[in-house]
Amino acid sequence: MPAPPQFRPHPNLSDDVNRHIVQSEIEGGVRVEDLVPGSWLQVTTRNTCYRIHVLFGAVALITGHPRFCPRPVLITIHGSTWGGSMLKRRFIGRGMHLEFRHPDYGTPIVTSPIEEVQELPQHRGSEIAILPSPVV
Repeated sequence: MPAPPQFRPHPNLSDDVNRHIVQSEIEGGVRVEDLVPGSWLQVTTRNTCYRIHVLFGAVALITGHPRFCPRPVLITIHGSTWGGSMLKRRFIGRGMHLEFRHPDYGTPIVTSPIEEVQELPQHRGSEIAILPSPVV
């Protein structure tokens, strides 16, 4: 029986890259395009707990980091990396690093490794302004 399409190695990629891709499917995560506009995520990394309010597509409000987003900031989610230059676009995956564009910085922000991704119950629009302080 052939492997499901998402687990078949790509012939033009190295074994190491194919292993990372398969591991991301095993570890799990969220494809941003699968989320309904207005969805809320809690993304816990090794160092920070982020709250993300997906507005449309990959555009979201993020809060949680004491330096980059102590208050909600409008960002674009690029996706997740394994710590190098290869990006799994519009995917937020466990064991990976979230990468997003912040309007105040010329280069993307890359988080510490993601430990957990949870979709949260829907909030009312004003609640993002009163989210609890980040976990450090």
